[in-house]
Amino acid sequence: MRYLKEVAWRHAVAVLVTAFALFPIMYVVSAALNPLGTLGSTELLPTGASLDNFAVLFNGQQPFVHWFLNSVIIALFSAFAGLLISVAAAYAFSRMRFAGRRVGLLSILLIQMFPQFLAIVAIFIVFTEITELYPTFGFNQPWGLLVLYLGGALGVNTYLMKGFLDTVPKEIDESATMDGASHVQTFFRIILPLVGPVLAVTAMLSFIGTINEFLIANVFLRDTEAKTLAVGMYGMLTDKRDANFGPFAAATLLTAIPTVSLFLWLQKYIVSGLTAGAVKG
Repeated sequence: MRYLKEVAWRHAVAVLVTAFALFPIMYVVSAALNPLGTLGSTELLPTGASLDNFAVLFNGQQPFVHWFLNSVIIALFSAFAGLLISVAAAYAFSRMRFAGRRVGLLSILLIQMFPQFLAIVAIFIVFTEITELYPTFGFNQPWGLLVLYLGGALGVNTYLMKGFLDTVPKEIDESATMDGASHVQTFFRIILPLVGPVLAVTAMLSFIGTINEFLIANVFLRDTEAKTLAVGMYGMLTDKRDANFGPFAAATLLTAIPTVSLFLWLQKYIVSGLTAGAVKG
């Protein structure tokens, strides 16, 4: 009875939660391996296995490779540049005292209360002019969409990293200043290694949010080869929802590869950052 009261129910809850989490994954894997590749023939446990749905993605009928590369490139650049902008702003708000500091923090918070899509009409008009003057950063260009994403880099991430930076003792900065270090040297050589966990988490969240973004990308990317994965895969279901469900599921599994790879790569920085924080403390 003691085992049932203290241990068994926890194991039962863990099994239920795991089954609930694995159910959609198993269904997507089953759909990707389904030889028929249709929505109506998909079952939780596939009766057969085939890689035909993956072959459809690379047979040239759909520019899946272009969509994949566009999404990965935009997400990586957006995550890196947005992280650099956010952490620089967070460092300034956390360590420096200047006129307009409080107003700036409140402004960032208030602006983030409104979704970026509310400004889509104004952004569309602005990018219409940009497309005529600088086509490389206009419509149907990955770099134009990247610039648009960076416009919202200052946001929740800045608040997240500012809160983390506030936990780093200011005596560290003062010691570095006494040793002759400038603000830039203190920022890059001392502070950033200590806040590794929050940098890794922020980069991961930014990458996931960018690679999965659909609404704005669907408005600005209309050419077939300029689309991202989210927009291109949505078009696959719009054209032939039932017939293209198998390739759509296969594309979903391939889309998860960059995200999982980035997580595995950033994991070591999370661990090293926690270790550095323990040494610091």
